[in-house]
Amino acid sequence: MQFLNENLKIFSGSSNVALASAVCKYLEIPVGGARIEKFPDGEKVVRVEDDVRGKDCFVIQSTCRPVDEHLIELLIYLDCLRRASARRITAVIPYFGYARQDRKDEGRVPITAKLVANLITTAGADRVLAIDLHTRQLQGFFDIPVDHLTGELVLSRYFRHKKIDTLTVVSPDVGNIKIAARYASHLGGDLAIVHKKRISGSKVEAQEIIGEVKERNILMCDDIIATAGTVCSAASLAKKRGAKKIFIGATHGVFAGEALKNLAGQPIDEIVVTDTIPLTEEAKKLGCVNVLTVSSMVGEAIKRIHRDESVSSLFNSM
Repeated sequence: MQFLNENLKIFSGSSNVALASAVCKYLEIPVGGARIEKFPDGEKVVRVEDDVRGKDCFVIQSTCRPVDEHLIELLIYLDCLRRASARRITAVIPYFGYARQDRKDEGRVPITAKLVANLITTAGADRVLAIDLHTRQLQGFFDIPVDHLTGELVLSRYFRHKKIDTLTVVSPDVGNIKIAARYASHLGGDLAIVHKKRISGSKVEAQEIIGEVKERNILMCDDIIATAGTVCSAASLAKKRGAKKIFIGATHGVFAGEALKNLAGQPIDEIVVTDTIPLTEEAKKLGCVNVLTVSSMVGEAIKRIHRDESVSSLFNSM
């Protein structure tokens, strides 16, 4: 490709090798040469095998499970490239762990999202490229530039091509109304909202739906499926209210705890996530999970960052 030159290097951490390979395939360049090794005591070392002096380097690493191990690996990678005299280092973090610890909601607790942002900056990152941070305000936690992508671009395109008739986009909670409204606008559907009550950290009870769902196909979209308590409760209530097919969309398929077990028992026709986090074997067994790739979106963003072009113009087509 004419827009690329030998000064661009893309490296992959161990958390999402398939995504890094797909990004490099889109850009028609090889994955940067590096070895990630582990000492007998469990310590990791990153050995970059390519010359990166004066190069524009990108490290693709999701901080998904095991979160701490992948985070430390990213920090080591960044430090390695900085000490190897890379001209610019961009941490490409498709899924940013610890994002939900973004405030003090009670006494004597940390703001871990800010701590992680500081660690990434201190390790040597000059900028960050992330996808669907849990809250957009997290961009302000970094003291370096942040390019924020959204999975809405990929998910909206997919559901638009499905041409779902009599569609109602349901916000599974009040905090998700803006996202649901955008999907309803993209797809031309109606909007409904679930009123829920949180019983515990992993248990949520949907109490009522504001809007019409009877004899309609339902789409619920969010940035993340973690324990799946919210979507399971909302899907169950929508079905009781006479909904036809139920589709779930999310950028990040974390599927923590009893999420897969809970989802298996719900009247859900399709769950669509992206490959910001590799799908586990257990999740594949669920049967109704479909994975979309963000590789072209990430690759296009990397191309534009490398050429000092606008990244936000990516979303003009939404």
